[in-house]
Amino acid sequence: MKRMGQQHYSRAPITEAIIDLRVELAANLPVSDLQKARLGQESAYPQVEAVNVAVGQMEFGERVSTAATTKQIGFWFRSSDGKQLYQARLDGFTMNRLAPYESWEPFRTEARRLWDVYRSIAKPKKVVRIALRYVNRLDLPLPVHDFRDYLRTAPEISADLPQNLAGYFMQIAIPQDDIGAVAMLNEALIEPAAPNVASVVLDIDLFRTAELPTSDESLWILFEDLHDRKNDIFEACITDQARELFK
Repeated sequence: MKRMGQQHYSRAPITEAIIDLRVELAANLPVSDLQKARLGQESAYPQVEAVNVAVGQMEFGERVSTAATTKQIGFWFRSSDGKQLYQARLDGFTMNRLAPYESWEPFRTEARRLWDVYRSIAKPKKVVRIALRYVNRLDLPLPVHDFRDYLRTAPEISADLPQNLAGYFMQIAIPQDDIGAVAMLNEALIEPAAPNVASVVLDIDLFRTAELPTSDESLWILFEDLHDRKNDIFEACITDQARELFK
């Protein structure tokens, strides 16, 4: 893939950045042990919530019946302003940063620090998936006559159909063979952030599941590769007219 060069925007459209590591743990680890991932972090992350998943059950007989229950699989730990949070779960660790997003380095550094805390408690047998995801909201000034003025990756409507769009959702999976990853590109027209704009989500989700490094250092080097590729994909998806909105 062509390198686009790293751009720095004073008004970057990032609404959320996510670092995620899925793991395989010992089967007998109590979920309560994961609350220890907050020890020493209480002042920075004072808010605690349970992470639950829905568990469904279907029974067959004279009648088919279904039931659903919830099961706790971990904990959320949130900063006092709610902008930064991390999860310690039985299936992995996730770090989220909400807007305003500063830059990659402090986000990555904090995620790695807290991953080390999680790893010391959960003692994962192996990492089975890593992912880096950036959700962007592009607020395009109205009127927008053609989304391709701002987006190089956008839906194309047949010339035989009306060209007005009331909404759209597009998902593309693009293999990144040189780094062994897949890029999931999600794009959608959403509720406008203000009356004078059209708001588009540009969601870039890069993940890798095969041939993951076994050393922690190599894992985080791979995250650097994912971050560089995320930047390349973002720049490849927008036009110079869009870039002017972020300066």
